[in-house]
Amino acid sequence: MTTLTVDAPARPLREDARTIGLIGLAHSISHFSQLLLAPLFPWLKDAFQVSYAELGLLMGVFFTVSCAVQAMSGFVVDRRGPVPVLLGGLGLIVLAALGYAASTHYWMLIVCSMVAGVGNGVFHPVDYTLLNHKVSKSRLGHAYSVHGVTGSLGWAVAPALVVPIALASSWRLALVAAAGIVFIVLCVIWFNRRALAMELAAPAHPDAKRSEGNFDFLRIPAVWMCFGFFFFYAMVLSGVQSFAPEAARQLHGVDKAVAAMCLTIYMACSAAGMVVGGFLAKDPTRCERIVGAGMGIAACIALTMALADVPGALVPLLFGAMGLAAGTAGPSRDLIVKRATPDNATGRVYGVVYAGLDIGQAIAPLIYGTLMDLHRPATLWIAIACVQGVLIVSAFNVRKARRTALVPSPA
Repeated sequence: MTTLTVDAPARPLREDARTIGLIGLAHSISHFSQLLLAPLFPWLKDAFQVSYAELGLLMGVFFTVSCAVQAMSGFVVDRRGPVPVLLGGLGLIVLAALGYAASTHYWMLIVCSMVAGVGNGVFHPVDYTLLNHKVSKSRLGHAYSVHGVTGSLGWAVAPALVVPIALASSWRLALVAAAGIVFIVLCVIWFNRRALAMELAAPAHPDAKRSEGNFDFLRIPAVWMCFGFFFFYAMVLSGVQSFAPEAARQLHGVDKAVAAMCLTIYMACSAAGMVVGGFLAKDPTRCERIVGAGMGIAACIALTMALADVPGALVPLLFGAMGLAAGTAGPSRDLIVKRATPDNATGRVYGVVYAGLDIGQAIAPLIYGTLMDLHRPATLWIAIACVQGVLIVSAFNVRKARRTALVPSPA
């Protein structure tokens, strides 16, 4: 089997900045693709005469396919290198966005959601393989910070692009414009593909192949602890993105327009927190404590939203504070996975670990939506706080797990 080389030595700042910037730009498209349809649901509901449940199924299909592809694409990244996989993923998202725009039946939207899910599924194995192997170790905290910030910006840009165009013209033109944005990023990555290219190591010795297989990394306990950590992380994020603003509106009498702004405030403050977290993560030995502190503060805020009589004017501020705390933990979260990953299995480990993110995002809306249907907005916030508490425990459990090398390093 052909494997990727181990971490590169320290590189000039200019090279690291270029690598980080290109990967961040590509990563923003992953999050951008996740929120292409949801802001257009009011238009799609009328155009296709479907229920909101059927529209929600489009997102379920997207994340289910993305989950499966994310786990599998890590193997392709480790064998063939990350750049071809990244270009393929971007191309599929362009195709899916154009397919959305041209759809005339609901089943066509389902097919395009599957295509978009395949495209979205490649990003994390590609991104973290490139970051871990091409960026100097001393700058990895900042690299993870930029990676998280660009993802948040991708979430913010998608509705800001498609909704105004849909209002001014049509939802179809909005999706064509989205396809154009992704195509521009595809071109940027293509013209810079040499800067992201990675040298592949020579095939392993036959004896090593017999003793160590492609799936041996699955025996590392830390891999599955990281998988669980990202599953619960997705449960928190999905709750905040989907129903938390509406739950806050019902609990504290917030105006609808203000409630709609709460998610934007959360994501903006989360991005700011990731910048701060990049500096805090320079010392890898304190990553678990940073995650614990960030999620602990966020859990306290969630409980405040659930149990206290909060003035409506303070609700956006609490969303911002929670986003800042959670964002600060982001780079340390990624370093925890890095420390649990064998050098020659980066793509595979990140593919499996981040599959937990997609599974959580597919399942969580059903749980939180049921709580809202039962008129339990306070219970929703308590559930978010409880899951944040689980994240604290999970982070320290990963630290305790033994890091095992997949293939012994040559003497």
